[in-house]
Amino acid sequence: MVIPPALDLFSRDAGWVRIRRTAARLGRGALVGALAMLLLTAGCSVARRADGSHPVTVPSRPPAVVPTVIAPPQAEGLDGTAGAPGPQVCTAITAKLTADLRVPVTAQPNSWNDGGLPALDLCTLVVQDRVVTIGVTALPRQPDSLDRLLKGAGRVEPLTELSPDARITESRLVFTVGDRGVRITPTGGIDRSTADGIDRAKAVAIAQATRAAVPKSLRNARQTDAACQLSNSPAEQFIGVQVQLRRDYRMHGALTCIWGTYDATVSIVEAFDQPTIPEAEQTPPPRLAPIGQPGYYLPELGELVFRLGRRVVRVTGLTNPPREVSLATLKGIVDPMMPLFLR
Repeated sequence: MVIPPALDLFSRDAGWVRIRRTAARLGRGALVGALAMLLLTAGCSVARRADGSHPVTVPSRPPAVVPTVIAPPQAEGLDGTAGAPGPQVCTAITAKLTADLRVPVTAQPNSWNDGGLPALDLCTLVVQDRVVTIGVTALPRQPDSLDRLLKGAGRVEPLTELSPDARITESRLVFTVGDRGVRITPTGGIDRSTADGIDRAKAVAIAQATRAAVPKSLRNARQTDAACQLSNSPAEQFIGVQVQLRRDYRMHGALTCIWGTYDATVSIVEAFDQPTIPEAEQTPPPRLAPIGQPGYYLPELGELVFRLGRRVVRVTGLTNPPREVSLATLKGIVDPMMPLFLR
């Protein structure tokens, strides 16, 4: 027998109709049981309707912030007066440039590394009191190295008088020498008519001298300091493969440790007597970190920076392609070295 929809047992009204029809035939106990079944069925129906009309909303996780910078923030005062001794381009080209440009050209005696991707070995050239920074990739360049070195440089033009792949902007010029990439950056720019800038002709002359000097000025890929070995394991864990680049050295006694490959770098850079932490002055202010007095975590830079007494310590991690670098990861990298910084 087919039950009409109005008398369906799962309808509350139909349930009451059936109960009334059978009440005369059933005893008291059976009637109580029928009532209980109706209430249970009605309750389930209400619950189903409630679930359908008010779904539970699970909050979604905000998108991860990944660092897209080419190099981490640099400590103040890096100019080659202190740093890593050894071969470098700037000291190798001063005599030739002095003769070619007929102006005084000098160089600072040391170099440093920016911990970027690509990681650059940097040195400072001084052309008639105008500062020019020259960087050479510490590892063989990758297909996108020049593009990365030009990021944020504005309008790019070919520099065919130097080489087919050379490019120039108002702030820098880049080119390749063998398997290395080179970037030349005058402090005041190129052809900008600034007091500390240089003209295009001088920029090209510096590039030509640099191109000739690079093959004889390359540094060994591994330059280590025993103190940096304390954080070697977590740094290698972040990088994920065997480290191909090490740049460990001291500047005025402050320690720099850099681990790198073609697609990842980790750096720990200590600096003494820094009056400020420039990253703390940005708007909005950076997130506070539970380390140092004070400490800041900047995920968009892949950086943890903190002050301990007269020290400012920067811990950074960068990858290409970029991935999230958590505060816990950066803190785990520097933790083994904290006893050195606390002394």
